[in-house]
Amino acid sequence: MCARFLERFFKPTPHIVESPPPPSISHGPGPGVPEYRVKPYFIVASVEMGNTTTKCILTGTSLETGRSYVINKTVTMSRDVRPPKPGETVFGATLDGTKLTRESVTELVRDTLIQSHAAAHLSIKDDLDFVVRSTGVVAAMDSPDQVGDFIIALANGCLAAGVPPRKMTPPMSIDNLPPKLRQFSFADKVVFVGAVAGVVPPVGCTGVEMVANEMEGELAMAGIKEGAKWTPVDFRNPCISIDFGTTLDGRITSDVARDDPNPFAQTIGNFCGLAGAIPDAIVRGTGLVKDRTGTALDLFGDHSIQSPFGGRKRSAVDEYVDRCHEHIDIRIVPRDRARFGRVPVCADVAAESGVALIGCDCGVDGSETPALEEIGHEIYEKHGMGMLTEVVDRVCAKMALRLIDVAIEKGMVPPNSSIGFTGRAAISGRKPEYILEGITDRNLYEKPNDHLVFVDDGLARGAALMGRCMNSLGKPKAPLGGVRGGGCIMSRRIKIGK
Repeated sequence: MCARFLERFFKPTPHIVESPPPPSISHGPGPGVPEYRVKPYFIVASVEMGNTTTKCILTGTSLETGRSYVINKTVTMSRDVRPPKPGETVFGATLDGTKLTRESVTELVRDTLIQSHAAAHLSIKDDLDFVVRSTGVVAAMDSPDQVGDFIIALANGCLAAGVPPRKMTPPMSIDNLPPKLRQFSFADKVVFVGAVAGVVPPVGCTGVEMVANEMEGELAMAGIKEGAKWTPVDFRNPCISIDFGTTLDGRITSDVARDDPNPFAQTIGNFCGLAGAIPDAIVRGTGLVKDRTGTALDLFGDHSIQSPFGGRKRSAVDEYVDRCHEHIDIRIVPRDRARFGRVPVCADVAAESGVALIGCDCGVDGSETPALEEIGHEIYEKHGMGMLTEVVDRVCAKMALRLIDVAIEKGMVPPNSSIGFTGRAAISGRKPEYILEGITDRNLYEKPNDHLVFVDDGLARGAALMGRCMNSLGKPKAPLGGVRGGGCIMSRRIKIGK
């Protein structure tokens, strides 16, 4: 009883990882020289066009320590992409309806990539080691395989910026690597089989992807695994990774016996649907942001805060949260759905392959977002910004917990699992605190805070890690693959290769 009483005043602080700047080396008075300029670093550009933002994030991974740092982050709003020109074919649109052509995406990616390198005083040709491209813009596509067209547009943007093609594909052998990387690579001992951070991607029995933003889920999982290395949390398999960007993505991985000859975990669950688009709808109702393209990011930013909310209106907050969740549909995606939360899916393939496809929607494919806008308008008019912020944080936290509840019902959250979140709708505001409270209340773990982590820039971190995996740049003393509490899986990978 005493411990419970004290917990009310001394709650554990969630593990929130924010991107640290790269260390500098000083040779006397004055500013130091960034370490990545004088020590062996693996520099990766993550090029990602989402529904809300288009980012080029340059990460540098120290090949001596395995730690990754953000060198530069260039962020533009996807809604600012130039409109289609006459003769161009519109092949997609963002969630807010901004139309996209292959040419406009190519130009936006090119400009963002060049701007990012210029700001960091780096050369695309000489300093950049690898580029990973991804997109969350899937709402206007008819099927998951159409994402390939978008990835081609992203690749064209990289090529237009001057990125050599060899920096976008895995090397055929260690001899194809730059000399500075060879001594740190295990490419002569292991074979890259498509597994990133010890997890094999899901492929249905028909060979098609089950969800359109499959690659984003893979990068988010890898990024959370890397980010967790900055915390005491051992975020290795089995794990649940959830990316709460504008759209939802993420993965659930299987447990693996420590002595299993095949050390790779399987992807047994996928997340899809709407995430940040839901608080965006609530915020648009206030009139403080643009009707069609405004987002919660415009109003609140993307950082976590610790300032308390007055508890006098908690009952009103809970009432609004419950009203919002009456319109939010979170469950296993039915087999007959070709979309869920506006994201194209192959739910029948997922079911036949034994992969749990967990979706989040608002009505049917976002049909009830106007109701959320009305609730947002009422909150702001009657109670002001403080109440609105609190409701948004509570709504997002409850969404996250409902997703976890579905995974629990499917038996996918064992006692040795870990849960990780990235994306603005899970790591900003007081959401991490509320999610940790909810996980604690569910009694999943003896020490919940040792199994939960929140990571910013998950996609960029995941891109850096994917680049390392493709080039076999592992750190056996600080493994990312394998199971929680287990050792490095390098020796078993070498045996498989032989």
